Amino acid sequence: MADVFTREQRSIIMGKVKSHGNEATEIKLLKLFRAFGIKRWRRHARVFGKPDFVFPTERVALFVDGCFWHSCPVHGTIPATNETFWRNKLDRNRRRDRVVKRTLTASGWRVVRIWQHDLRDSERLIGRIQRILAALSF
Repeated sequence: MADVFTREQRSIIMGKVKSHGNEATEIKLLKLFRAFGIKRWRRHARVFGKPDFVFPTERVALFVDGCFWHSCPVHGTIPATNETFWRNKLDRNRRRDRVVKRTLTASGWRVVRIWQHDLRDSERLIGRIQRILAALSF
């Protein structure tokens, strides 16, 4: 179906849409943490790169990356419409992710990135997180 708006009108409309982050994936992971008894995490911590979850004692910064926005090698796609814009936008996201990882690692943090699709296999994902936390516990 063709868009009823011009490109300029659509751009203005889409520019007014405000992001809510990746709340759905964060909430799903939060529920998994509670179900599996994972504690000592914080959300909205003031840490460079704005990790979705922080384990301050273990100095773990955990990010839940959306498959589209962070160019998942399995599910990441580039829209056919306005391809140049999207290619540049997703490249900037990947570059920013690398800078965040380097900066946090240099500050003594362990950076853990979880793909959105990893949430489908909750037991495997929680096992991975538990192993990471156990190895870093004091």
